[in-house]
Amino acid sequence: MTTQRRSGTPDSRRRSETSRRAILTAAFDLVGEVGYAKLSIEGIAARAGVGKQTIYRWWPSKGALLFDAFLTLAEPPDGGPTALPDTGDLEADLKLVLRATVEELRDPRYDGPMRALHTEIVNDPALAAEYAERLGGPMRELKKERLRAARHAGQLAEDVDLDLAVDMIFGPVLDRWLHRTGPLTAAFADRVVETALRGLSPRR
Repeated sequence: MTTQRRSGTPDSRRRSETSRRAILTAAFDLVGEVGYAKLSIEGIAARAGVGKQTIYRWWPSKGALLFDAFLTLAEPPDGGPTALPDTGDLEADLKLVLRATVEELRDPRYDGPMRALHTEIVNDPALAAEYAERLGGPMRELKKERLRAARHAGQLAEDVDLDLAVDMIFGPVLDRWLHRTGPLTAAFADRVVETALRGLSPRR
């Protein structure tokens, strides 16, 4: 019985996926409308047209559900990039990536859910571990791979610590967004890249 329930018929699998997408969409939309503090499983269930137990069966917490919603609904239709751009011009490539990051962080549709998700990650070690495994860690490796290629090409100092370099390049934008310490603009992203690369470039 357990195996049959897990595999299911094609129709039941389609219904389950339809319900899952409805729940994820409802969670993503509602957190933007009412804020995380007022987001409830009951409200999500009502918006999605499912029972509360359906949600509790698939997600252990409101934070885990929101993370799944963000991960699933915010990704590009093609599944997203498998690598950072590499045109041979490291500065131009990093500016392109940071400008896109700024644009996403300023998008009202994503701002609220991302701030709520950050709060949950800070307070929920299990969710923090899941975030690191499914999103944070893989994204850091993509960034390090681009910097590793630049180091191999002689565009970065040979002794550059890649983890520290990632923090230097991407950290300031995330910090300014999170703490609202100043305007988040493409010009700011460009200055971050220029300043970081001055310190990371090979010594003459």
